[in-house]
Parts: sequence; C-alpha cells; structure tokens
Amino acid sequence: MPTLTNNLTEQICATGVRFVGRMLYVSLNDGRDIGIPLDKVEWLRWLANATPEQRSRWSIEPGGFAVYWEDLDDGIEVCRLLGVEPFA
Repeated sequence: MPTLTNNLTEQICATGVRFVGRMLYVSLNDGRDIGIPLDKVEWLRWLANATPEQRSRWSIEPGGFAVYWEDLDDGIEVCRLLGVEPFA
C-alpha cells in the first residue's frame, strides 16, 4: 500500500538545476528549490570535484525523477534530495 509520502514523492519532479558558488540548487515542479552545499554532502563528492563545464551538462530524466550528468556517469534522484537531513 503506498503511503502519502510515496505519493507526494512520485509527483514531485525536477525542473531545473543551477549552481551558485559551491551550492547546487534543484528546482522542483511544486515551486521549491532544494539547495545543497556540495562540500558538506559526502555522497555528492563526485559533483563537488567536477569542473564547472562538467556540471553545466546535466539533463532531467524522463518524468523528472532525477537529474543526470552524462559526462560524470552519475545523477541525483529527487526522492533522495527530499530525504536529505539539514546541512548545518
């Protein structure tokens, strides 16, 4: 049986990506921008170490469930972003 959280997660999709300094922002279809400090999240080390050119070549997976960087052969699922603990 799906839970309310699962239903909401399935409906929330990535619509865009931008970088400001060492911060990654993923825009969602519900109007939110999720900001993540690249230097403080271990599982994003691959993106923190990427060049600005590599970071700029991203695509949104069909249905918006994830953002993918083909040059880096890695990506981020929206459900993982929504489950991230605060970055203090």
